[in-house]
Amino acid sequence: MRRLSTLLLAITLPAALSAQQPTTPQPNPVTASFRGRTMSLQRNIAQAFDSIPESMFGYRPTPTQLTVGNVAQHLANDNYFYCGNFGDMKPTRSAEEMATPDSVKATWPKAALVKNLKESLAFCESAFTQLDDAKLAEGFTMTFGANSRPSTRAAMALGHAIDLADHYSQIANYMRLNNMLPPTALPRPAR
Repeated sequence: MRRLSTLLLAITLPAALSAQQPTTPQPNPVTASFRGRTMSLQRNIAQAFDSIPESMFGYRPTPTQLTVGNVAQHLANDNYFYCGNFGDMKPTRSAEEMATPDSVKATWPKAALVKNLKESLAFCESAFTQLDDAKLAEGFTMTFGANSRPSTRAAMALGHAIDLADHYSQIANYMRLNNMLPPTALPRPAR
């Protein structure tokens, strides 16, 4: 009986003591949550596109769906749009990229598409440094093409995370249709 009591005390005492310790609140917990989730999605997307062979960049499951190349090109554009609205930091893109129609860019070689995608992801990572919880509520006028409307920095951060999740799911399905495992389905390394 004494052994059981000692074991119970050894198990419960650390938990009870840690529950009594005051915790230091994390600064900007909402922004930190957005950033953490977004960076995880960005890693998954980069790994997915790295692992897809170049011969598959023209693949699309049906004629009405985007090709893998279209998704890579589309994601780069979306990343610049959302993250370019996190604050004053604006992306710099090559003249060739800006002058080339999206339908043509989608047929560029894998190396060019993945390079552009990763540059857009790096821009987003830098753009996140402009945000904190107070700035998430900041309003601004968002312009897309010839249309403008009011928005908030939080809408851009949330939109970016949702867009990344949507397109990761899309690419993960394309990979599975081609007998490839997407990054989040790979076996985890042993600890």
